[in-house]
Amino acid sequence: MYDLIILGAGPAGLAASVYASRYKIKHLVIGNVFDGSLAKAHLIENWPGEKSIKGADLVMKFYEHAKSFGAEITQEKIIKVDKSNKEFIVKTSLNKIYTSKTILIALGTKHRKLNISGEEEFLGKGVSYCVVCDGAFFKDKITAVVGGGNSAAMAAEMLSEYASKVYVIYRKHLMRCEPLILDRLKKNSKIEIIHDTNVLKVSGNKKIEFIEIDNKYNGSDKIKLDGLFIEVGSVPAINFVRKLEAETDKSNYIIIDQGGATNVAGVYAAGDITSGSNNLHQIVTAVSEGAIAATSIYGYLKKGK
Repeated sequence: MYDLIILGAGPAGLAASVYASRYKIKHLVIGNVFDGSLAKAHLIENWPGEKSIKGADLVMKFYEHAKSFGAEITQEKIIKVDKSNKEFIVKTSLNKIYTSKTILIALGTKHRKLNISGEEEFLGKGVSYCVVCDGAFFKDKITAVVGGGNSAAMAAEMLSEYASKVYVIYRKHLMRCEPLILDRLKKNSKIEIIHDTNVLKVSGNKKIEFIEIDNKYNGSDKIKLDGLFIEVGSVPAINFVRKLEAETDKSNYIIIDQGGATNVAGVYAAGDITSGSNNLHQIVTAVSEGAIAATSIYGYLKKGK
C-alpha cells in the first residue's frame, strides 16, 4: 500500500510528486505524461525562467525532475477509483489494482466540444482538437480554428506554420486571448479572424469539405475547409473520481480549501481540475497547488500516524 497515489502526470501531479519525495511520502503517480494539455501546447511563454519553450519539452523537464527524486510513475490509463473503509483503490487499464491512504486528484481538464452536426462524424477526417498532434497533416491546406482564448490563438499561430490559410472563428466581437498573442495573429498574413460567428455544421463526403456558419462571410454562409480545429475551452476530467464524492462547484470543478483538501478526508486535488487559484488555470498555479497539496498530505499522514 502507498501513502499517496497521485492521479495525473501533468504540472500539478509532477510538482506534487517532487514535494512528496522530499517529504519521503511513499507514492505512485498514475498518468500519461504526454497526454495532457501542457504536453500538447505549442509554445509556453509564461513559465518563469523559460522565455519560450515547447510544452512537450517543459513537461519532460517536470517528469525528469520527479524521476530524479526516485518517483514511481506509471503511464497507465485509470479505469476506476473507489474507496473502501479507509483505503483508496485505483484500477488501471492493465488490470492492476493499487491502494493508498490518500489520493491527490490532478487529472486536469479535457477538451470541450461544439456539439454540432458532423463534429463526431468527421473526427480524424479533418476535425481535430489538437494542433500539436495533427497540424503537420495540413501542409498547404485551408484550415480554421474555433475559439477566442489563448489556446485558440496559439493553435492558429502554430497551424500557420503548415497551412496556407488559417481562419480564426470566434462567436464574440473581441477575442479574449492575451493582447500580446492577438497582436501576433493580426500581423500574420496567413491568419484571418472572423468575429461574431458560430460554426453550425461540419460537412463533406469522406472528409471535411466545408463548414456552415451563422454569419455571412464574403456573401456566403459556408466556408471551404480542409481542416477544423476546435479550441473552445475545457471541462474538468472528473468522471473517474465521481465515486469519491468530492464536492464540486456548478461547473464541476473540485472545490478545495487553502491546503488543497476536498470535503472528503484523505482526498486532495490540485491543478486545472480545481476551483482554486481564483480559477486562473495556468501552469504556474497548477504547480503551486500540487506543492501545497503534497505539504498538506504530509501533515495529514503524520497526524494519522
